[in-house]
Amino acid sequence: MLHWRARFFARTAPAWRRLASIESSVLRDDIEQVAIEKPIYIAGVPRAGSTIVTEMLSRHPDVTSHRYSDFPNVYTPYWRNWLAQRSQRKPAKAVERAHRDRIMISNESPEAVEEVIWMHFFDHLHDPALDQSLTRDTDNPAFERFYRDHIRKLLLVRKRSRYLAKGNYNATRLGYIRKVFPDARLVVPVRNPINQVASLVKQDRLFEQANMEDPRVDRQLRMSGHFEFGPGRCAVRIGDGENARTIHEHWQAGRSVAGWALYWNSIYNHVLDALEHDRDLESAVLLLRYEDLCRDPEATIRQLLDHLQLDIPRAEPLISDYVSRITAPDYYEPDFSDEELEQLYTITRPVASRLGYVA
Repeated sequence: MLHWRARFFARTAPAWRRLASIESSVLRDDIEQVAIEKPIYIAGVPRAGSTIVTEMLSRHPDVTSHRYSDFPNVYTPYWRNWLAQRSQRKPAKAVERAHRDRIMISNESPEAVEEVIWMHFFDHLHDPALDQSLTRDTDNPAFERFYRDHIRKLLLVRKRSRYLAKGNYNATRLGYIRKVFPDARLVVPVRNPINQVASLVKQDRLFEQANMEDPRVDRQLRMSGHFEFGPGRCAVRIGDGENARTIHEHWQAGRSVAGWALYWNSIYNHVLDALEHDRDLESAVLLLRYEDLCRDPEATIRQLLDHLQLDIPRAEPLISDYVSRITAPDYYEPDFSDEELEQLYTITRPVASRLGYVA
C-alpha cells in the first residue's frame, strides 16, 4: 500500500505543492507567529549513529522532526498531522527496521523525509552528472519560502519550538543551510572508517537482497529520497565528479570496500574543507564521534545538547534512558581481506587523520 501511495504522490507532486501553498495561505496568520529558532540538522555519511542521535533528540520536549508517517504526503504537514491527531488509529507496534541494526521503529519514529522537498525544488539533486554542492552562493527563493512555511507549519501543529532534520545529503549543503538559517545548529556524526565502511557494505548487501526479493524496494527508496544502498545507490558528486566516477567504477567492478571507502573519504573531506574555509560554519557544526557516544554516552550526549543549545534540565529523562541503552554494535564484525584492508587504509588515511583517527 505504501508503495502505491508513494507513486501517486510522486506523480502528482505539482498539485500537492499548490495545495501546500493553499494550506500556508489559510494558516498565514498563525504561522507568521511561529519563529524558526536554531533549527537542528544531522548530516554526514550513513552508519555513524545519525539515526540513534535523531531518535534521541526527537524526544526532547522542545523538538519535533518528520516521522515515517509524514511520508508520502510530505507537502501538507499541518493538515495531515491535524487529521492524524484526531483519528482513532492505534499506534503501530515498533519493529526492527530493515537495516537490522537493533533500532526499533514505528510510524511515529523520526525519519529523513524532507529530502523529497529538496528534490522537488532542486531537480539536479542525485544526478551523477552534476555537482551536488549547495553553498552560501546558492539562491532558490521559491524553495526558501516554501521550506520556511513548511517548518513553521510542522512546529505549529506539533506545538514545538525547535525543528530537527536528519538528512545525510545535507552534508553537501551546510553552507546553504547556514545561509537560509543563520542560527542553525548542525551535527556531523563521524566514525572510524574501518567499522563504518564495514557497516556500509553490510547495509548495501541487505538492500540488494531485499530488492532481489521485491523489485519495488529500489523504486521505493528513490521516491523517498534514499540513494545510499541497493541497486540504485548513487555516489554524491562533488566538484568535477572524479571521485563519484571512481566510486561507481569500484562498485560496478565488485570492489565494494574500495567504493565505500572512497565515498566515506569524499564526503568527510568535503565537510572538513568547508569548515576550514568558513569559520562561521565551523562554529555551528559539531563533529560527533560515534566511538565517544558508545564509550561515554552521558558526557557525549550532554556535549551534544550543549552545542545544540537545548534545555538540558528538560532533557534529563532522555539522557538517563539513552545512557543505559547506547552500546557499541555487537551484531557484526569487519571481515575484510588483507587486500581490502590495505585499500581501505590507503584511501581513507588522509581524512581519517584529519578526524583524529590516525596518528
